[in-house]
Formats: sequence, structure tokens, C-alpha cells
Amino acid sequence: MQTSTNTFKQALAERRQQIGFWLGLAHAYSAEICAGAGFDWLLIDGEHSPNGLQDILAQAQAIAGYPGCHAIARVPVGDTVLIKQYLDLGLQTLLVPMVDTAEQAAQLVRACRYPQDDGQGGVRGMAGGRASRWGRYPNYAKEANAQVCLLVQAETRESLEQLDAIAATPGVDGVFIGPADLSASLGHVGNPGHPAVQAAIEDAIRRILRAGKAPGILTTDETQARHYLALGAVFVAVGLDTQILARQTSALAARFKADATATADLPKGSVY
Repeated sequence: MQTSTNTFKQALAERRQQIGFWLGLAHAYSAEICAGAGFDWLLIDGEHSPNGLQDILAQAQAIAGYPGCHAIARVPVGDTVLIKQYLDLGLQTLLVPMVDTAEQAAQLVRACRYPQDDGQGGVRGMAGGRASRWGRYPNYAKEANAQVCLLVQAETRESLEQLDAIAATPGVDGVFIGPADLSASLGHVGNPGHPAVQAAIEDAIRRILRAGKAPGILTTDETQARHYLALGAVFVAVGLDTQILARQTSALAARFKADATATADLPKGSVY
């Protein structure tokens, strides 16, 4: 058996736009529902959701049942050990938050790669778990480096200052702009739509493209998402499961509560 090809990484290299969705509910059942929706990729969030390694694995397994939908996982921090564990689960694409320098980016590349016979490669620890299908991919250790896709997050003022060098780092496949943290770092907490933040995002997309890498971003505003895609963003997440659940349940409850209030206010004997 040959190590499976990372089709998402291929799409980024070919600049084929990929539409994604964020998973924060931390459960395989809801992940499977979303996997059947038709998105190109789903992000399993290990940073801001209560996901442990077994939760990440269960969701990745659920998504794997839906060809055409690629599982990405965000590690909580760019730690070499955590990256090794996520990759050993069989994930081929990782998103790493808060990458502020090219030196950080280069270390993350090394953490994602096995050492090679020629002395090149990285520091990823050798293992024979799910990633190699327990040894059924006989050449996995030699083939894995080419299939791992590393996405780094630029979400601070410092990362924007270092963005050209970060994006130029060999082994970085894409740079994901984090609007919420970026707005906070730029002095506009909770307001990623502020003109200064939006100007910084648009400039970042152009710079990432100029470096030959794929820009990515998350927004739940459809008009904004289409704008980023028009600017050249390659991988764009257009929604979050937690937000959709919260908004839709609140809206549904509000409609029925309004009906109940209107009924209670009618004079006795009224017919409606």
C-alpha cells in the first residue's frame, strides 16, 4: 500500500480554492454530519475547543468516511511533541496558531518531518501507528514528508511585520490569517471588521500570494468571504458549527416566544 496522497495540499499548490468549515462541538457525531455537507475541508479545533487526542482521532475517522472532505486539525500550540502526536493519528494537514517569526515557522517544519537518509528532514519521532496504517504503508517514513501540509497562523502585529519571511519559509504550505486575534493585537478588540484590520488582512493576502504560498482565513460573513476569495485567498472557512447552533436555536426560540407573548396579550374571547 502506498502512503495516501494529500489532495488538500495538492489543491493549495495548484491554487484551487477550497471552501471549509470549523468544528468546535468536539464530537464525532456532529463532525460526520458536517462532513456530509459538501465542504472541501473541515477544521477540528484543538486550540479553542475541548478536544483531546482521542476526540481528534474520532472526528478524523468520521470525516474519513466522506471522500472529498479533508480533515485538518489545529494544535493548541506549536509544540514538537503535540505535532508528533497529531500526525501519528493520521492527520496530514495541521494548522498551528500564533506563529510570529520565520524561525518559529522553520522549527514547525522540522517538527512535521521525519529525518531522512541524506541528513535532510526534521525531528519528528518515528512511530508505526495509524499514520502508517500500522506498518501497512511500508514506505511511510520516506513518503510522509511530501504529504504533510503545514499551515501557520499569522494573527499578531509582529507576525504581519515578519509575514514575508514567514511565508517564504520552505515547507510552509499556507498562511492562515486569524482575524479575531489580529484585531485585538492591532488595538481593535472584538472588531475584526474595523477598516484598519481589514486593510491589514487584504495586504496580508497579497503578500502571501506574492511569496508563492496559499492564503487562508475564516469569516462567517458571506459577502466578506467572497471578497477574500476574489482577492486570491485559497482556503476559506465560511462557518462554525457552534455559531450556527447558537444562532439558529436562539432565533427559533425567539420566534415561538414572540408568538406566545402575542397570544397572551390578546383580549379574552379574541380569535386569531
